Amino acid sequence: MQPVIALVGRPNVGKSTLFNKLTRTQDALVADFPGLTRDRQYGEGKVGGWPYIVIDTGGLNGEAETLSAAMAGQTLAAIKEADLVVFIVDGRAGMNPVDEEIADTLRRYSDKVVLCVNKIDGIGEDRAMLDFYALGFEFTVPIAASHNRGMSSLMEEVAGILGVNPADYETPRRYKPSEQPSTKRTDDIRIAFIGRPNVGKSTLINRLIGEDRVIAFDKPGTTRDSVSVPFERAGKQYTLIDTAGVRRRGKVSEKVEIFSIIKSMQAVDKSNVVVMLVDGNDGFTDQDLHLLGYVIEKGRALIVAVNKWDELDSEQREELKESLERRVEFLRFTRIHFISALHGSGVGDLFKSINKAYASAFMDMSTPKLTRLLAVAVEKHQPPMVNGRRIKLRYAHQGGVNPPIIVVHGNQLSKVPMSYQRYLMNYFTKTLRMFGTPLRIEFKEGDNPYAAQRTKRQVTGGRKNTDPKARAPRKR
Repeated sequence: MQPVIALVGRPNVGKSTLFNKLTRTQDALVADFPGLTRDRQYGEGKVGGWPYIVIDTGGLNGEAETLSAAMAGQTLAAIKEADLVVFIVDGRAGMNPVDEEIADTLRRYSDKVVLCVNKIDGIGEDRAMLDFYALGFEFTVPIAASHNRGMSSLMEEVAGILGVNPADYETPRRYKPSEQPSTKRTDDIRIAFIGRPNVGKSTLINRLIGEDRVIAFDKPGTTRDSVSVPFERAGKQYTLIDTAGVRRRGKVSEKVEIFSIIKSMQAVDKSNVVVMLVDGNDGFTDQDLHLLGYVIEKGRALIVAVNKWDELDSEQREELKESLERRVEFLRFTRIHFISALHGSGVGDLFKSINKAYASAFMDMSTPKLTRLLAVAVEKHQPPMVNGRRIKLRYAHQGGVNPPIIVVHGNQLSKVPMSYQRYLMNYFTKTLRMFGTPLRIEFKEGDNPYAAQRTKRQVTGGRKNTDPKARAPRKR
């Protein structure tokens, strides 16, 4: 088992910066803004030459408001789970009463603590550490996380406390990338939950895994960063990705929210399946349609869930269903679930659709089978004539997965109208029984060996070349 190391401290002391440095990623959202991190973020450590797990936590500020209490609960869960806690303090700001409160909490819940004095650049190690000796921790390490200074010393201290000998790991360990390309089949199914703010994404994830893993709060903008949650169900591995709510561009003004939206869009790019949540009280808004368009453009498998279904009466439900049939007719390739994330009704059926959509997104299609289906499609509905010549579709093969891509070869393919492209797309989707994933058709036209001669004739006006030098008689 890999040791678990939790990063704990008050807001804006550099926990997320240190997390990114230790994992050599940009998974944690970093900005000069207190309280940015709220949920637990896990990552594989890559500094020090030995394997370990790092947990980034939300800042503790001692306030009694509900959201801060939820953040404190997440941090306390990380402390209890960790084998060692790195207690981070701000060397420039000096001692703070909240630091003393956190120190008292760590003494109660953890017997292995390393005091990490951050932001020592520009003021000197001794001066930065002077105030914090009063906290009474045995192990103290000065660092400057933003400048990547002191990382090795910190992990050497941690390894010594945990009894880890880095020499046992002299052979470089091959770490899997934290975000594998979505176009390749992975060991786990990566599922991104997206939607507008306060539609119930965090509540749904907590309901699916059966614990309060991410903070769910009745306030828009609670989730600011994309949080990946490993999960196992019926022997299958999943990674559930909670994302920040995406509002209309005109309503976004804070830089923090802009970065959050970027992280949400990146989560879609790196996922295999996207679960799009819609608030049943509002129905499908223009912003929902914009998000759906982005997911389909990226080619991700898609499941739609209308949340807060329990809050609607029978008349409102019928009106919403009629509105869906009218506004999202293009979503015939997937299924729309009506759920209540708060009470759990209809949530269990989501995994059936997710597994089915994932299987369709990574379907293997042989060239002979696709070519036969193409021939049947052409026989049922011939492509149109262009300048008196029939467009010819000769054979097809698979060109990619997630989304599935079918490459069609033939002649005059650049002139295939969009209506016929949609016909082929619908035919292949129906015949191959694809579900929950958009299909893409690509046309590849072979090079014409007579194209050069045709161009030459057009230049000369079709006349023969009468140049005597060009038609000199051969010597015998």
